[in-house]
Amino acid sequence: MLNNKPFAALKVALAASLLIAGSACAQSGAGNTSNAVDTSVTSQPPVNQGSAATQPFDNSTVPAGKAVAIFAGGCFWCMEPPFDALDGVESTISGYTNGQLADPGYKQVSAGYTGHTEAVKIVYDPAKISYQQLLDVFWVNVDPTAENRQFCDSGSQYRSGIYPVNEEQRRLAVASKQQVEKEFSEVYTEIESANTYYDAEDYHQDYYQKNPIRYKYYRYGCGRDKQLEDLWGSRYQHQSG
Repeated sequence: MLNNKPFAALKVALAASLLIAGSACAQSGAGNTSNAVDTSVTSQPPVNQGSAATQPFDNSTVPAGKAVAIFAGGCFWCMEPPFDALDGVESTISGYTNGQLADPGYKQVSAGYTGHTEAVKIVYDPAKISYQQLLDVFWVNVDPTAENRQFCDSGSQYRSGIYPVNEEQRRLAVASKQQVEKEFSEVYTEIESANTYYDAEDYHQDYYQKNPIRYKYYRYGCGRDKQLEDLWGSRYQHQSG
């Protein structure tokens, strides 16, 4: 007879870890309890500093011969692995974009008042991989039918989005969304010109590599992979880290 005790123990351990880690990216605090959401920051929305926060993306910051793509797909921890796995991608940087507050921090963004969404900035070599290929990977790693949420994380700070840094990227993004709209009756993924991108705190970067067990507990508990498989079928290539 199959011994179910190890499986039962695993379930207990998983449940306990999820309670510790929190059921959402915002609650998890990257394993650093001092960075958990502070309810004191939710009492008053921050002052709008749009003039500083909404400047167009500065393409002069892109290394010579490289290009940048900016996508949002819910918890930024989960958006790094599928792009890190691609030949031609040189780095992925979790951060905040498309908001109104200058220099936002994790607590402010996760409180939902800054207008930002959690995003990932991808630095890539256009001689090895195209923006269109990055778009193809982006779509099958998000739920475009979800409005102001992704999987277990809810709020506008988890909305999905594509943020072109030039007109060619915008053209390709719009065309790709039109194709997706042929499959789904409602597509909420926004396309907005990239503005100031703020890198997230160091403890968020490469989180899936630094904290693999906690990350996998979060991702499994969020049901991300199961939902992506249901949405995209065989087109979804599991790259969860």
